Order: sequence, then C-alpha cells, then structure tokens
Amino acid sequence: MAIHHTDPFATPEPDRSVVRRLRGRLVAPVTLWTAPGPAGLTVSSVIVADGDPGRLLGLVDEESDLWRAVTDAGRFAVCPLRADQRLLADRFAGLAPAPGGLFAQDRWTETGYGPVPEGTTTWAGCRLDGSRPFGWSTLVEATIVHVVVGDDESPLSYYRGRYRT
Repeated sequence: MAIHHTDPFATPEPDRSVVRRLRGRLVAPVTLWTAPGPAGLTVSSVIVADGDPGRLLGLVDEESDLWRAVTDAGRFAVCPLRADQRLLADRFAGLAPAPGGLFAQDRWTETGYGPVPEGTTTWAGCRLDGSRPFGWSTLVEATIVHVVVGDDESPLSYYRGRYRT
C-alpha cells in the first residue's frame, strides 16, 4: 500500500471547473448555521451587509436538513467558528462521523433561532426573507434580528480546500 501526498481519487486539475478553482482562491469564513429542530450545516458562502436592518446572504444546499428546518421555522442562527472548532465544522459538513447525531458531541445553548455551541461569543439570529436557486445552491436572504459580538480570536477560514487560521 502506497501513501500519497495528494488524494488519488481527486479530479485532475485540468479537468476541474475553473469557477470552482476561482472560488477556492477566495478566503471564506467558516460558519455554522443552525435552526430549531435542531438542524445544522457548515456554510462558508456568507456575506453580511451593514444597514438598517442588517442583512445576510448565504448559499446552502436545498436538500439539506438545515434548509428544511429553516423554511419550517422561518429563522436560524449563524455562528462564525474558531480554529479549535475544525472537527465541529467537519461534522456539520458531513465530512466526519457524528455518533448519536450532529448535536450529540458538543454542549449547546438554546436560542430562539437555533442552538449555538456553548461558549460561542459571536452569533447572529436571522429571519428568513426569501430564497432562490443560485448556481447549484440556494441563495438565502435574511434580516439580522439579533446580534451578539464577542472578542473572538483565531477565526476559522477556508482557502483552497483547507482550513486556515
């Protein structure tokens, strides 16, 4: 058995979508979206727009449990993740095992928008305003209704297929 420094099953670089390669070269925040139910999903395609009221846009998978819970509840929570929450990000992205379910491995604080990881110092409660197909995802449009801003250090980001801090 040989050990490879690259993924032997990955699509060769010349055959990859140039749009996906461009997206991979943009640093993206790693956030956790949760909704009552509970349901959750790791989301890195997020934009926050200042205004009165503040707005949030994001791209989610329309077939995800999160999206069903958001459309049912009409609200959701968004938490930027920290560098020490990589495993949490992987579990909610479906990349790591979640014995007992997604919410069984960590402690959670219940909010009216969805559970947030215990100890979270920054998060937003959002009201779903609308959605539409956007590329291979669903563009979620929301109003930011509630914000908690803490003193977060070591944010988790995503760049070229890897987590960065």
